Amino acid sequence: MEKLMPNILTVLIFLPLAGALLLFFLPRENARLIRSVTLLVTIVEFLLSLPVVLGFDGGTAAMQFVQRYPWIPGYGIEYHVGIDGISLWLVILTTFLMPIAVLSTYEAVEKHVKEFMIFMLILEVGMVGVFLAVDLFLFYIFWELVLIPMYFLIGVWGSERRIYSAIKFFIYTFAGSVLMLVAIIALYFHHHAVTGVYTTNLLSMYELVIPVKLQFWMFSAFALAFAFKVPMFPFHTWLPDAHVDAPTAGSVILAAVLLKMGTYGFLRFAMPLFPVAAFDLMPLVLTLAVVGIIYGALVAMVQKDMKKLVAYSSVSHLGFVMLGLFAFNIQGIEGAILQMINHGVSTGALFLIVGIIYERRHTRLIEEFGGLSKVLPLYAAVFMVVTLSSIGLPGTNGFVGEFLIMVGAFKTARWYVVFAATGVILSAVYMLWMFQRVMYGKITNEKNLRLPDLKPREIAYMLPLIVMIFWIGIYPRTFLRKMDASVSAVVTRIETKRQAALVERPAGETLLARYFDVKK
Repeated sequence: MEKLMPNILTVLIFLPLAGALLLFFLPRENARLIRSVTLLVTIVEFLLSLPVVLGFDGGTAAMQFVQRYPWIPGYGIEYHVGIDGISLWLVILTTFLMPIAVLSTYEAVEKHVKEFMIFMLILEVGMVGVFLAVDLFLFYIFWELVLIPMYFLIGVWGSERRIYSAIKFFIYTFAGSVLMLVAIIALYFHHHAVTGVYTTNLLSMYELVIPVKLQFWMFSAFALAFAFKVPMFPFHTWLPDAHVDAPTAGSVILAAVLLKMGTYGFLRFAMPLFPVAAFDLMPLVLTLAVVGIIYGALVAMVQKDMKKLVAYSSVSHLGFVMLGLFAFNIQGIEGAILQMINHGVSTGALFLIVGIIYERRHTRLIEEFGGLSKVLPLYAAVFMVVTLSSIGLPGTNGFVGEFLIMVGAFKTARWYVVFAATGVILSAVYMLWMFQRVMYGKITNEKNLRLPDLKPREIAYMLPLIVMIFWIGIYPRTFLRKMDASVSAVVTRIETKRQAALVERPAGETLLARYFDVKK
């Protein structure tokens, strides 16, 4: 293991690719072998990520386990990967959830198993790469790589409207990505104009002085790409369709990891690279975040399909993450990062819960159920724990993240917090309403009388999620102490660059005058 540690991040990125290549040579007919190999690869990937956590020094903000090699030296493009307190838990979340998602497919995916598993492993390559890339061009490659396998996972293995949902997902997210590519190219040439050096190194970009007006346009391009991915209101319309039509494993990874690529992008790129524009546009971002919190909750309340209800709950919950990020302080940002993890665990578990009952009844309509706790007591207990986690009951993971976000945001935007707090109440309403309708009351449908309770395989993949729900809820310091230094450094970097820009700003200058040359 000691010999492996200097290259551990590269191993984490490309081990799933090696697994996908291995699957390519396995006989298509042997689905059991294909599933077993895929599960083994994802478990090994998770186990290899654990030494990164154990060896990670939470006392420094510097990138750790860094690997940096020239890739396209004539253009200043490098293979540069590293990990800090911001990306650490997102990488672990990815490697933790992948074997769970694979295990959930054993009975749900029966056609083209080989291709499905290959796409799952390629998807993991892209997701881990996004969180580890320290080069803008490398980041963009991994960012785009994620689109391809997810497009096919939805389009081939999804439900009735899968083609429509897959195309909608691809167009929305790709459109935002093109804007980001333009901004990356502009930033690349601006760095050369200022320093005389061509580079796509993110750490070099952090030191770059970018004119305020240019910051506005670059931030807007990056922010749109990330807002589509989060997704923020009103860029969210692709998400419910994608979730409803995706297979269960696809929904789990989409909600738990892919959406976090957007929130991570804001924190890693948009905010520290363009702090003046980010701070000036804070009211707009916070307004959209709060509208998303309330809108997502209200729409979730009227859903008849359990999976669609969970999808809209994601719009609401990720609004809280954006609220924490744009608090621009340590409590808010740490709460946002923790809530990214919490959402991945809780919402991933919710999609698995819905998938379990769908495999038995082949329907997700709430009205088709009722009284299931009498027939499925173990399923009901797990469902209850995940529901309480999603609504943020103290002692569960959801409470800690929302509390830190509220504290941080209250310091800088208290009225936004007042309105956002209604989302907490509404989330309890729609989640408990769904649980009550599905689990309690009389069994009115005879098809529900003989449903089997959780199988050992289902217990095996739900149990780790239950453990994480209580671990984060009872002792969040395990996770927070690893990110303290990195978050503090980001907050300091943003504030230092913003204050430097304020010194050069004419007194009484308006936003219109600053960015659009409009006189008062």
